[in-house]
Amino acid sequence: MSRSYVQGKYTPAHPEKYVGTYPIIFRSSWEHKVMVMFDSNPNITSWASEPVKIPYRNPFTGKYTVYVPDFVVTYVDAKGNRKAEIIEVKPAKETFLEQAKSPRAKAAVALNTFKWQAAQAFAKNHGMTFRVMNENHIYNNPKGKA
Repeated sequence: MSRSYVQGKYTPAHPEKYVGTYPIIFRSSWEHKVMVMFDSNPNITSWASEPVKIPYRNPFTGKYTVYVPDFVVTYVDAKGNRKAEIIEVKPAKETFLEQAKSPRAKAAVALNTFKWQAAQAFAKNHGMTFRVMNENHIYNNPKGKA
């Protein structure tokens, strides 16, 4: 599936669950689909779009900058436990080196690795987990590399 760069504003059907700032901006059709999933899933108790800034060192420039993950979500798992996750939405080609074909995609994987290491440490320090969702997760494609 190709990534669509459709952008727009999302209006939640369940605004009581949304704890972020308005307007809610989606930067791709994949982000929009994830927003709909969070908004409509009864196990999701709260969610926010781009709510945190995580400092990290860019490996290419050596400069410190910030990474803004796509979502923070709180939910109740199958065992009834409350969980919180930081979630990033990215295509598999920017997630797995073996799927990165172009030099640009390979550089994106390398940069994302540093961002995601910082996000994992941030999440752990705040009692959360970090997860990357790609098209295989979003469109429930069990044969994809996810």
